[in-house]
Amino acid sequence: QVQLVESGGGLVQPGGSLRLSCAASGRTFSSYAMGWFRQAPGKEREFVAAISRGGVSTYYANSVKGRFTITKDNAKNTVYLQMNSLKPEDTAVYYCAAEYTERSYFVFTTKGEYDYWGQGTQVTVSS
Repeated sequence: QVQLVESGGGLVQPGGSLRLSCAASGRTFSSYAMGWFRQAPGKEREFVAAISRGGVSTYYANSVKGRFTITKDNAKNTVYLQMNSLKPEDTAVYYCAAEYTERSYFVFTTKGEYDYWGQGTQVTVSS
């Protein structure tokens, strides 16, 4: 099992940057592929970015490609989401998720594939 705790959310102006962190408990973090999702009020939770368990493979939603970067530090049991050039439509609660896998380069891009979730962190982009 793994427990996830997100941090780093807040209020930022359009065009600004934020870095979200997701700290995981447990000694087998390197066996988990990770993902970031977000949910705006009245909308479904949507995929943002994913990374393979070793951090080699990544995948992004079209809406964030070129602006967001997901990274994974297995030594620190932490996954990050660097968000640049933020837009008002990026406003949402951001969740990290983890899924155990023995496949080194595989990423998961749908919420149904993840077994473990954090509690979320609010990101608000507004002037």
